[in-house]
Amino acid sequence: MKRTRLADGLDVTSIGLGSAPLGGLFSAVSDADAEATLAAGWSAGIRFYDTAPLYGFGLAERRVGSFLRQQKRDSFAISTKVGRLLRPEANSAEDDHYKGAPALRPQFDFSYDGVMRSVEESLVRLGLDRVDVLLVHDPDDHYDDAVSGAFRALQRLRADGTVKAIGSGMNQSEMLVRFAEAVPVDCFLLAGRYTLLDQGALDALFPVCAARNIGILLGGIYNSGILANPHTGAKFNYQDADAALVARSLALDELCRKHGTELKAAALQFCMAHPAVTVAVLGARNAAEVADNIAMSERVVPQAFWQELRAKNLVDARAPLPGGV
Repeated sequence: MKRTRLADGLDVTSIGLGSAPLGGLFSAVSDADAEATLAAGWSAGIRFYDTAPLYGFGLAERRVGSFLRQQKRDSFAISTKVGRLLRPEANSAEDDHYKGAPALRPQFDFSYDGVMRSVEESLVRLGLDRVDVLLVHDPDDHYDDAVSGAFRALQRLRADGTVKAIGSGMNQSEMLVRFAEAVPVDCFLLAGRYTLLDQGALDALFPVCAARNIGILLGGIYNSGILANPHTGAKFNYQDADAALVARSLALDELCRKHGTELKAAALQFCMAHPAVTVAVLGARNAAEVADNIAMSERVVPQAFWQELRAKNLVDARAPLPGGV
């Protein structure tokens, strides 16, 4: 699998495996299915793995770590996140997206000390001596704390060689632009904000990242599922999609069918065509989904499809398309 440089001394595969589904996002996943999913990703050549304390309230970290401990440490790269400490369920503000998770809930803590505790606890759950990438997770309402606390801790960890790359992971691009201008980061994980349905990252984030050599780990490529299987009741941004988004997704699906291809293939290859995107982080909950994701990255999408997509103004005119359309 193609590798790209994310930071000094850190090369990663162009496709990564996201572990939110392995934490039981929307529906529970068995230990056996989690193990088979990770094994399928490894067999396919994936060597970048993304996780977080939030995903299954520690369950995803434990499952990812259990698998990766069986591999040579220098043969893969792993990212996890800070900003949430897992504590007993009382007083949690988090909702219940995760099924089959332990009786813990994440509590926001973007302080310097809180981040240091978070890293230590993640390493225990993972059973690893280090991670490669640390990301400040969803600091939407905590910008000042993130800059003065969390990022100060991450810069120290990068400076002493504990981690190789630092950044933030969010479902919005506007605050990531502010971080890019305030903190010397290496990468961002952007979820659901550069897809066939949402190209908001083109306005400011991608240009500033290109100017400052900041890598983009792109998640949420299927917008929580609607671009994988568009229908009434499909998820968009972790919630039920409204009628307008369902209609747009169905129109894209119809255009794909017209040209003999699949919406998932078009959605994935559209994202990977942008030069700012370093890694496409794709979640999966079983081995079949991993195989399907890899197949979609390789499926032929006719140039005529991209030409019609452009001609009908179904994506932002600034978005590069495969084949230079």
